[in-house]
Amino acid sequence: MKNLNLRIFVTGMLVLALCGAARAEASQVRFARQLGLGYLQFYVMQDKQMVERQAERAGLGKVTTVYSGMGTPTAISDALLSGNVDIVGIGLPAFLTLWDKTRGNMDVRGMMAMNRQPAYLNTRNPNIKSIRDFTDKDRIAVPSVKVSTQALFLQIAAEKEWGPGQHGKLDHLTVGLAHPDAIVAVLNPVGEITAHFATSPFHEAEMKAGLKTVTSGYEIMGGEVSNLVFITTEKFRAANPKVYAVVVAAMDEAIAWTNADKRRAAKLYMDMTKEKKLTEDDVTAIISAPGFDFTKVPKKTFKFAEFLHRIGSLKNKPESWKDLYFAEAYALGGD
Repeated sequence: MKNLNLRIFVTGMLVLALCGAARAEASQVRFARQLGLGYLQFYVMQDKQMVERQAERAGLGKVTTVYSGMGTPTAISDALLSGNVDIVGIGLPAFLTLWDKTRGNMDVRGMMAMNRQPAYLNTRNPNIKSIRDFTDKDRIAVPSVKVSTQALFLQIAAEKEWGPGQHGKLDHLTVGLAHPDAIVAVLNPVGEITAHFATSPFHEAEMKAGLKTVTSGYEIMGGEVSNLVFITTEKFRAANPKVYAVVVAAMDEAIAWTNADKRRAAKLYMDMTKEKKLTEDDVTAIISAPGFDFTKVPKKTFKFAEFLHRIGSLKNKPESWKDLYFAEAYALGGD
């Protein structure tokens, strides 16, 4: 009888241990993003509860999600590094900085790309036909000086135009302005801002106002460029392999849902964000425009990293784009 009781006790402990192991992974996933159309997949995942449904299909039981909107890449980076969020969407320069600074400790890497969004260098100055034509009388609005994607596009263009070591040749002409402020400034005929490196919908508004495009990010980079990257830490991935796979599946589903019907996606965005300045037609046109792609395939991430390492902004140099992403992304065939 004593042996029987012992066997029952041991069996019970094993069952409890196995149940504990099954629930060892996170039961909640905390996401962070900035605002805007580039983060449309986040809105889709949230509204359609795609992570929760994918978790149920995978047999993980109840997994909840929290979605936080943050104003700057710095705020998102700090939240990820402090452990206050698990997975974030972030711009390419900020992602590469995180990858570089966390090598050998937290090991931030990309899960996949999120989208590609064109950016255009527009000017009201009729004398400017190329970047060579900018003078000290001109000022170029970018989201943030030296570190934003647009500022880096300018540096890469300057290096191509004037040679190695000349990447900063236009830096003194740049002014950090948020896009809504930048379009007001560049459309002021007597203001100091004569050019704006704009994304949609500001680019379309500037074209309607009569500005001309000098060049674009895609032209400078020789093709489409990933705008945002879906990232996390090795710690989260290693501790939650099943949840990680569920989140990847949910993002895949969100991308497919978005691309299947752009107007439907635009309506969801309008409803969730309470957008007032744009119409549903505006949003549909923007996300349907050539070069605006919701895709997980990384493009030009290695080229960006190579440039940042060459000018001293990154301490570590990746050997290929795969060094920047987790192994699950290798099959995507990026660059």
